Amino acid sequence: MRITNKIMQRNNLSNINTNKILEDKLTSQLSSEKKIIRPSDDPVIAIRALRLRSNVTEVTQYYSKNIPDATSWLKVTEDALSSLSSIITSCQNDCTKGANGDLTSSDRNTILEELKAFSSEIYKTGDADYAGRYVFTGYRTDTSLSFQKQTYMRYQMTEQVDRTAIDSVAHVNQGEIATWTAANFNDATHAGIIEQPVEQSTCYRFRLSYDDLDDFDDYETGMLETEPVIQYYDAAGTLQTMTSTQHINSTADPYSQVGDNDIIYVADTGEMLLGKNIYDKLMATKDNATTGDKDESQILITYQKTEFKAEDLRPQHFFRSASMEGEMMGNTFNVDSASLLRYNESYLDTTQERQSIEYDVGFNTTIRVNSTADECFKLGIGREIDDLVNAMQAVVDLETTIADIEKKLETTTVAADRTILQNQLDAANKAFTYQKDIAQKRFEQGITAMQGYLNDTSLAITNNGTRSSKLALIESRLQNQKTTFETLQSQNEDIDITEVAIGLESASVTYEAALMATSKIMQNTLLNYL
Repeated sequence: MRITNKIMQRNNLSNINTNKILEDKLTSQLSSEKKIIRPSDDPVIAIRALRLRSNVTEVTQYYSKNIPDATSWLKVTEDALSSLSSIITSCQNDCTKGANGDLTSSDRNTILEELKAFSSEIYKTGDADYAGRYVFTGYRTDTSLSFQKQTYMRYQMTEQVDRTAIDSVAHVNQGEIATWTAANFNDATHAGIIEQPVEQSTCYRFRLSYDDLDDFDDYETGMLETEPVIQYYDAAGTLQTMTSTQHINSTADPYSQVGDNDIIYVADTGEMLLGKNIYDKLMATKDNATTGDKDESQILITYQKTEFKAEDLRPQHFFRSASMEGEMMGNTFNVDSASLLRYNESYLDTTQERQSIEYDVGFNTTIRVNSTADECFKLGIGREIDDLVNAMQAVVDLETTIADIEKKLETTTVAADRTILQNQLDAANKAFTYQKDIAQKRFEQGITAMQGYLNDTSLAITNNGTRSSKLALIESRLQNQKTTFETLQSQNEDIDITEVAIGLESASVTYEAALMATSKIMQNTLLNYL
């Protein structure tokens, strides 16, 4: 076969081009630091790269974003719960002081002021937020736990309690002693004050979660109106309903008017007082283990409230409830019927899980980050403090009244007036003895009650801490996974720079040598041999 110059030229150009392609490939690898530029360069490496990149991206999302976000949420929750625990502990310490029977007037005033301060502070930490999301309000992260200002909104709510929610309340019937002044001591109303009518009475009650409730006379037809009712399961498992028999303001002393079959609704103090027969019916409630879909020991109390003070807790975070907006016109609340909203319809089913927020923090791994308000910020804490404040305030007020009567008695010389004042002093001293005893027992009960709330808070702190510990373990595992995947990705995609650099230099030398050799060979033609 005759080899022509044209054939040699084509072969040389082809070989030179091959060398140039190799040099280009090595140059591209060196500049990109990757083994392949396009999938067709090596399909196996390309497919493996896609899978590893997906793994690295997913792990990075968990490790660099989701876990730090969850950690921050748990830290904010921990700080808020720690503050709540400190406040409850301080309240318990005040209960221990208040249970002392040898308190001075200064001691009582100190305890009273401290409890009032705690009362206004107890729920403020519940409005803790992370990145604009409230951490204790379940799915309603855009709604604060408490009202930020005085608000008029009609809520109808159903509390779910059991028989342990029934307690007894002692009350001293002071008569007109509470309104005694140096100016009115001998008028027609106060001159007849004597020791005998001053009596102590005790009755059973439900202390509802709010005070200043709507009275029956405040209801408007068709506007969430419901007379306060108590529902319970009888022995046959049938839901029974009882309505209040009387609506009495606390100033009318309802505590000494409870008959055996009475349910007295005291709207201003937020109490339902129970007669002996009613108490016995409710104490007989118990859960039937054979019916797993409902809890027969549950007692339902439905009532409504329209006026909420700043720092009052929002009912929708705790109860099955319904709300309607409206406008106060004088003493009348005109509701907007189109604004009806219902909340937590599933809460009456005790088998339903409450509103938990979970983060994806790993491959098929989630972790709950939130604690709900009903786990720790219980409405009973504030109501317990209110009871303690009222009990101590009653003692302080009587102590002040006694001091005023004694001072008036010292300056009064008229025998008839001195007799009136002495009778009033005896009555006030008797009321003071009763009220002091009630306050002491109330504070003794407060120690136990606060310990219960402290236990609930400690449990919430423990649960939150357990989630934090679990999250730390997940973070450590993901860190190892992230390192492993990145190493595998690098091994699959990245070049050995030293090896490629040497190869590039070799290819460059080869290319230059090919050019030189070709240039010398291609200088000779057939004419050189003629």
